[in-house]
This record gives sequence, C-alpha cells and structure tokens, in this order.
Amino acid sequence: MRMQSFIKKLTGALLLAASFYTALAQNKPAYEMTVNGIKVIVQPSGNEIVQVLTVIKGGVQNYPADQAGIESLAITALTECGTKKDSKNSFKDKLDKVSAEIGGSAGMDYSSVTLNCIKSDLDQVWPLYVDALTIPLFDSGEFGRIKQDAISSLKSQASRPDFAISKMARETAFKGKDYAKSPTGEEETISKLTAPETKAYYSSILTRSRLLIVVVAELDRVTIEKKVKELTENIPEGKPVKLSRYNYVPARNTFTEEKKAVATNYIQGITSGPQPGTADFNAFAIAMNIFYDRQFLEVRTNNGLSYAPQTRFNGGLTPYTQIMVSTTNPDKYISVLNNLLVKTHTEGFKPEEVKNTKTGYVTSFYYKMETNAAQAASLASNEILFSDWRRSLRINDDLKKVTVDDVNRAFNKYVKDITWVYQGDTSKVNPSLYTDGPPNSKLPDSRINNGNKN
Repeated sequence: MRMQSFIKKLTGALLLAASFYTALAQNKPAYEMTVNGIKVIVQPSGNEIVQVLTVIKGGVQNYPADQAGIESLAITALTECGTKKDSKNSFKDKLDKVSAEIGGSAGMDYSSVTLNCIKSDLDQVWPLYVDALTIPLFDSGEFGRIKQDAISSLKSQASRPDFAISKMARETAFKGKDYAKSPTGEEETISKLTAPETKAYYSSILTRSRLLIVVVAELDRVTIEKKVKELTENIPEGKPVKLSRYNYVPARNTFTEEKKAVATNYIQGITSGPQPGTADFNAFAIAMNIFYDRQFLEVRTNNGLSYAPQTRFNGGLTPYTQIMVSTTNPDKYISVLNNLLVKTHTEGFKPEEVKNTKTGYVTSFYYKMETNAAQAASLASNEILFSDWRRSLRINDDLKKVTVDDVNRAFNKYVKDITWVYQGDTSKVNPSLYTDGPPNSKLPDSRINNGNKN
C-alpha cells in the first residue's frame, strides 16, 4: 500500500511538473527590467488575470521595537482610510463594480501591496492602485477604526496557546534582535500610534530604493513599463537599502518556563538554519521535512504524547527552526525527542526518505503555483530572500542536485543546541532534561564527506 501511494505521488508530481513547464513553455519567458531605478519582474501568465505585487523591503528592520505594528497599520490604511481622490467607501465601490481586489500585508522581511483584476478592467483599476500607494489619506476617523481592529485581533491571538508559545519563543531566542518584533505589533505599541505618525512613517519607507514590483499577467512590455512609470514617477529615490542578515546559533541548550493555566502544556524549541541562497538551504529544507515525519511518528503514533507535534523551518533573513508540541507529559516528550535527535545525528537519513520527500516537496510547490497570485508571491520572496527570482522557476532542477549526504550534513550542522520555552504546569517539567540535551552525537565524518561540494 505504501509503495502504491508513493507511485501515485510520484506520478502526480511528474504530471504536475510537466503541466507547469508546458504552461511556461507556451507563454513568453519571464524577464526583468528596470523602470525608474526599480526592478520589475514579469511572468507572462497565459490567462486573463492580472496580478501585480509591489514589495517594500525591510519588514521588522524598518522600525524600532516601540513602534512595532506601525508598518502593518500603514499598509492596512492604504485601502481602509481612503485616498485624496476617494473616500474609503468610494474606493471600495469602484473595486466592487469590477470585482477587483487591492490589499496588502506586512511581514518579517517585507511588506506587499497587491492588485488582482481581469485584464479588461486594468485601466479602471490601475489608477486606484496608484492612488492607494502614492496618495493615501490616513483619515483620522478610519485610522482609529483600523487601530481598534488591530488591538482586538491582538487580544484574540493572545488567548490562543499556540500563538502565545510561539511569541514567547521568538522573544526569548531573538531578544534584542529584529526578529523579536512582531509585524502586527503589541497592544501597547499599537495603542500609542497616531494617524499623522503612521503617515509620516509610510512616507519614509515609500522610496524607489525599497521597492520591487512583480507582474504576473499577459501584458506587453510597453504597457507594463508605462504603468509602472505612472506608479513610481512621484516616489522619491531614497537612500540605498541593504537588508541585514542574522544567523541564529544558540551557544547552548536553554530552558525558560512560564506558569500558565492551560488545558495542556506547550513546548517550543528554536534552533538554527541556513541562510537563503547558501548551498545548505535546499538540503536543510528536505531534512526538516523528513524530521517532521519522524517526530510525528515517534511522539504521536508510537508514544501517544501529543496530537500534533510539528517541526518548521522558517527560511527568512534570520532563518530558524521550530520544534513544537503540546503534551501532558513534557519530560517523557523530551526523552523521546532526544533519542530521536541522537538517532538522526548518528544514523542519518535513508536514501528512500530523501527521494520521497523531494518528490513531496516538488508536488507541494507546484500545487501552490496554480494561481497568478501564488506565482507573484514566490517570485517576490525568492528575489528578496535569495536575491534570485529565477529560483522560483527552477526549484525542481535544484532539488535534483540535493544528495543524501547533503541532507545529512545540513541536519548535523544546524540542529544542535536548542532554545526551549515552556508554558503550562511548571510542576510537571524538569528543566535540566532540556538544558542537558542529548549526549554529544554526530554523524561519523565517513557518512557525510562523500559528495561534499564545499
């Protein structure tokens, strides 16, 4: 049954990859150009949907901790507070008439403002997109509303144990660093922000030097260039922007606990990960996908310690890995996990595991690329994080080059000491089991040197 399942997955992945590349081959190739000093990435779509994504680089690097959330509020205000030409209701009514969408979001490494419409409606929608980005109103009344909505959302999130433990983990691991900030801010920081202050902040980051524009649409180059010039002609050039990259490498195992009345106990560990664009990145992504399955099998299936243990690799400008679980028996959990870490470090991953996981990874990637919006987001993230938007188009070929040795070496290199945090019944946990960690173990050099490309 497992072999049949794998064959179905492999067949599906091959068919999906074939259809994806066939679609690309039928369209004009993706390309880039520079308009008013801004890189513009264009992916012809072969359909009637226009997806435009304007990226503002920097994310949490753009503001101090006491202004956390200001960029998120600013991006929301672009479409929720109206523009100098349209009130909020007028702006939304014009979009609704043609079923178009303009919206935005703020993230750890960048923010984005998107446009989605039918090609035939672009001339009606484009002026609204330009106005939202370049002449937003920041009406004080509407701003007060979106600020209150943001505070309500933060209160709701704080009541969710999985959100609370992740917040605690980031703030502990990245204390004093940019990644300790949350793009959505804190109730305390959001409540102090004013419309004039937020407008001034937005004006400071709306510079050509911070912008990247991605277009996924069947539009000719002249049309795209004309519209981007219209969008950016009044945006100042600004100072050159160099995004900082930070590698989180815990010096030792640590454990921080917080007594909390929750139905079960929540545990999260944060450890290292490779920078986007380095030789280890793809191999480590595969390693952590396999480790996700291994932890699930050991923790839930074999020992019944948790309903949904998880492992996640966050490959941003500060890459890090999360190991997460909720359990009534935290000490038994860490014993099982430590044994699993020792086994993985000393025995490595099996060729069949790597082969199957690469297939699943590619399948998942291509399923996600079915929409113009997903393609635009992928092109943007690869350009910001990897400085290589073309990676989005060649991921299948890149993964073919990843060997079992690469995967084993990456896991051993980055999964070492762990920053643990705990929320729940502190009488049920022995911190020393977490700080002592597993015995020193690593894959023998003879098992990881073959095929070493360093």
